[in-house]
Amino acid sequence: MKSVPPWLYYSVLRILMFAVPLAILLSLGFWPWAAAVIAALLGLCLSYLLLGKSRESVARDLYQARHPENESVNPDSEVEDLALNTQEQTDSEREGKSQ
Repeated sequence: MKSVPPWLYYSVLRILMFAVPLAILLSLGFWPWAAAVIAALLGLCLSYLLLGKSRESVARDLYQARHPENESVNPDSEVEDLALNTQEQTDSEREGKSQ
């Protein structure tokens, strides 16, 4: 079974954190514009306090989507590159001394 993508989970929870207070405030008889403003502020505060891990997960996924070259970096290839560069330097130094 596939897990839910972090962006979808975060988005649904953010919508619920706005829609539930809005419905409650409208059912209590608040003016619609006042209920919308209060629900937006409540949703913002609740999502900031309760959805920190989800927000970080979405941010990490967005960063990886924007910077795909970071995924292709292999620590072994970095070690191999360093070894090859060191070998090339020693070979060039040997050639310089033999002349």
